[in-house]
Amino acid sequence: MENLVNPVFTVTRADKERLLGQRGLVVWLYGLSGAGKSTLANELAAALHRAGRLALNLDGDVLRNGLNRGLGFTEQDRMENLRRAAEVARLALETGSVVLCSFITPLNTMRRMVREIIPANDLLDVYVRCSYSTCAARDVKGLYAKAKANTLANFTGKDSAFEEPDATPALLLDTDQWDVTECTRRLVGAVLAKVGA
Repeated sequence: MENLVNPVFTVTRADKERLLGQRGLVVWLYGLSGAGKSTLANELAAALHRAGRLALNLDGDVLRNGLNRGLGFTEQDRMENLRRAAEVARLALETGSVVLCSFITPLNTMRRMVREIIPANDLLDVYVRCSYSTCAARDVKGLYAKAKANTLANFTGKDSAFEEPDATPALLLDTDQWDVTECTRRLVGAVLAKVGA
């Protein structure tokens, strides 16, 4: 009888990577809302496309409107949101794709869970660091204004904790100090070094 838990596939991940001419990788960008995660993921996706590399962009906001619809912002719901995202990323990794994940991922327990789902040699964790005050000044989605007016519950950095990493991230992008161009340059360089330039 076929093993449904760990099926054996005729076409392997290595076969798919040879077809694509790249190594699969999950790039997990985390940081406060408005830190620049989605912007940098989009810039990276465009750069990878120009370099002839296949990428899948998994954005937290997009997944919450589809696969993760119905999940709120309690710690338990956030953990489930991230678990589902990490599992999807791991599945996409098996196709040889570069998977770009943009999720706040506020707690170290959540980051450890992601690292348990995605093998270490397949994961590039990227901390997009930016102060709460800078993110609030940008307030691209109007969320910080709602949080300030107390009309948005469990807002990360105000009502809900955002922890500094307890493990050194593979890449730190400080969007308080560096502009999009510089952060993108550093991110693209790190990713191409892993997937093949």
